Amino acid sequence: MSVTYHTTGLRGGRLQTYSVAGLVRTCWDAFVEWRTRQALQGVLRGLSDAELMDIGTTREEIDYVAANRATDPRGILSSQ
Repeated sequence: MSVTYHTTGLRGGRLQTYSVAGLVRTCWDAFVEWRTRQALQGVLRGLSDAELMDIGTTREEIDYVAANRATDPRGILSSQ
């Protein structure tokens, strides 16, 4: 009696390598995005409730609006 072992899906496997510059760039982009979000939240929090209603948002939606600038919290596509 003989037993045959067969491997599948292991042919030509390559390890994905990342450069240090790519890692630094990814971290920098995340930092810039975070700072942009913080600045927008600061501006929106400085507006009065009437001004927020004029632009179609509420004080409770500020965090969402800052994090998702391309979308509208009410599901309406915004024009950018």
